[in-house]
Amino acid sequence: MKAPSLCLAALAAVAFTGGAPQAQAVTTTPLGSNYFDNAGRDDILSGGVKLIPVKTPQGDFHVWTKRIGNNPKIKVLLLHGGPGITHEIFAVFESYFPGAGIEFYYYDQLGSFYSDQPDDPALWDLPRFVEEVEQVRQALHLNQSNFFLYGQSWGGLLAMEYALKYQQHLKGLVISNMVSSVPQYNEYAKKVLMPAMNQQALAEILALEAAKTYDEPRYMALLMANFYTDHLLRLPPDQWPEPVNRSFAHLNKKVYIPMQGPSEMGASGKLAQWDRTADLGQITVPTLFLGATHDTMDPQQMKMMAGAVKHGKFVLCPNGSHLAMYDDSQAYFAALIQFIREVDAGSTQWHASTQ
Repeated sequence: MKAPSLCLAALAAVAFTGGAPQAQAVTTTPLGSNYFDNAGRDDILSGGVKLIPVKTPQGDFHVWTKRIGNNPKIKVLLLHGGPGITHEIFAVFESYFPGAGIEFYYYDQLGSFYSDQPDDPALWDLPRFVEEVEQVRQALHLNQSNFFLYGQSWGGLLAMEYALKYQQHLKGLVISNMVSSVPQYNEYAKKVLMPAMNQQALAEILALEAAKTYDEPRYMALLMANFYTDHLLRLPPDQWPEPVNRSFAHLNKKVYIPMQGPSEMGASGKLAQWDRTADLGQITVPTLFLGATHDTMDPQQMKMMAGAVKHGKFVLCPNGSHLAMYDDSQAYFAALIQFIREVDAGSTQWHASTQ
């Protein structure tokens, strides 16, 4: 079933103070003490942390994961963006998922701060990342009866690639703030977002990029004032949550720049020609697409994607940007939790024939 939706019903509970959204708890039905039952787990002494060995053509390494909660039917693996940032970007999930009884896993991909960071450009390759996710799935014992894969930004791109190869292991899929075509992402930036910017600032940003002086403090200052607080996270910089700042401080530029490029204002690295739009129809698992009005990605493109997969739904968070889990968190998590619960309950909305 394919149905676009606005998550407006949840907005009534959002309070605003000085223009900044104040997070409030989504109404949930917790699992009680069972959520904290660690019986039989092999990660008790580490507080849920597990270092997982991954094999690559360049050798064997370890990636960092951490489990929070216990639910045999719902286990969500979080794929962070970047590539090259960290799981820390998802700290806000701890304010919502435990109350809903959702077991979830933080995971730093290879090259990110908490995992091994080999200095080998050959490792920063999309098919290799897909195989890494599959090895993590196996190590965490996730399977079709419980495995929800969530990806945000680059993580959403990676999640689409994983689903196209390994969807037999998935119970549900969530693509957040990512379109199915990087050329389309770049076109949207050039034709819609950049013309709305301060043109003098844009010219200076582009000049610094052409000179590859990305480490100049002026470069990030211009991006923050003229793009990031409009389209990445719509809060004043001094109100950005500490885990968000920490995640960006831990960014591994040796992964990020070769694959993405120097900023979120379009992509110019290895991923610049990535396009899976024609293959979306091959995704048959229940899939939620989360977009936002002020995103770096075109929300209308995400709406199209929901209609292209077999069982898709698009939800627009009207006050959000690329990190809508923070600047439109009430609407974002209401939609995300509802999707997970409906799929887990076997709702016909997600499993009815599309014939």
